[in-house]
Amino acid sequence: MEFKRVVVTGLGALTPIGNTVPEYWDSLLNGVSGAALIKSFDTEKFKTKFACEVKGFDADAFLGRKDARKLDPFVQYALFSTEEAVKDAGLDFSKLDTSRIGVIWGSGIGGLKTFLDEVVGFAKGDGTPRFNPFFIPKMIADIAPGHISIKYGLRGPNFSTVSACASSNNSLIDSFNYIRLGKAKMFISGGSEAIINEAGIGGFNAMHALSTRNDDPATASRPFDLDRDGFVAGEGAGTIILEELEHAKARGAKIYAEMIGGGMSADAYHMTAPHPEGLGAALVMRHALEDAGITPADVDYVNVHGTSTPIGDPQEIKAIQDVYGDDVYRINISSTKSMTGHLLGAAGAVEAIAAILALKNDIVPPTINHFTDDPAFDPKINFTFNKAQKRLVRIAQSNGFGFGGHNASVIFKKYEE
Repeated sequence: MEFKRVVVTGLGALTPIGNTVPEYWDSLLNGVSGAALIKSFDTEKFKTKFACEVKGFDADAFLGRKDARKLDPFVQYALFSTEEAVKDAGLDFSKLDTSRIGVIWGSGIGGLKTFLDEVVGFAKGDGTPRFNPFFIPKMIADIAPGHISIKYGLRGPNFSTVSACASSNNSLIDSFNYIRLGKAKMFISGGSEAIINEAGIGGFNAMHALSTRNDDPATASRPFDLDRDGFVAGEGAGTIILEELEHAKARGAKIYAEMIGGGMSADAYHMTAPHPEGLGAALVMRHALEDAGITPADVDYVNVHGTSTPIGDPQEIKAIQDVYGDDVYRINISSTKSMTGHLLGAAGAVEAIAAILALKNDIVPPTINHFTDDPAFDPKINFTFNKAQKRLVRIAQSNGFGFGGHNASVIFKKYEE
């Protein structure tokens, strides 16, 4: 069977460092940190008092107050970034066969704020169940693709991928596979997350997963730095329009890049810790390279998972060294989480956008907040520390790993006829 080619024709982003794709990309290239003291709730009694929050987003202005109240923030974010991507792709759904266009969307947790608000409200009451009738449909993780499909009238495959921080990489891979198998012409794909609230921060604090660098939030996300002390929570959404090549050409679409492969694997090791030898991470990268029909010698840039945790960063680099061999010294590596924080289920999509734009513009965004070398890492590896670097980027790989041992890696290349 001959696979269909799959291309990227639209991008949308709502991030802690920019509420549009151009703003996000400009902040990445300029090394802007999205971390600051949390404004959305009182953190006085919390170990971590900062995060990478979305800034200046007005759900009431975007959706209208009545409709905004029916949606959890993770769905509001999804609709917002998707509107940008749809406009960017020049889509007029009235002229397209919407039965062949679907939505596959990732979220690691879904409507956590809705769940928190409803349960707290019940606990403060007299035991009478006075739950909001929108409680369940606001909370469930699959409601984001549902609302996207309703808004645009899209009747193709529609579901949510849930694999923790690999969720939106999985959504991209599923969308890619449906298109190349000829089962759909286009997908709105990506992910969103909104966990910066008492339950989200408190829960990750209880795991000792978050940085506690409260005196200097802007430098707290320090992937590969000796003094990294945990990840910085982020929120937002990323949308990528994936489309069958001939369908895109027929409507005169602009093409950012081609998606050529995706891999998935499991660590089968621990519910939160990565495999100490990086076995799952190495396996997923090999699967992605094999699926794309390329070798490490073809890749120029890897956007790593790179969360800034003491145990996670070394395992990923060990895996990259195992897979890439001597090519590890030729490629650029960077962690854009140093700027955005960790968007959990939205991380894969937002970071795939960074990889796609690196291909389009031949420039690699940096890993900021590097102060002290960690002897655990080979100093000859190019981590793109602190400043963006111009170079030819023909193929880029982007990794995502999640609690439960879920791993997903995607590969994009410059589009050629």
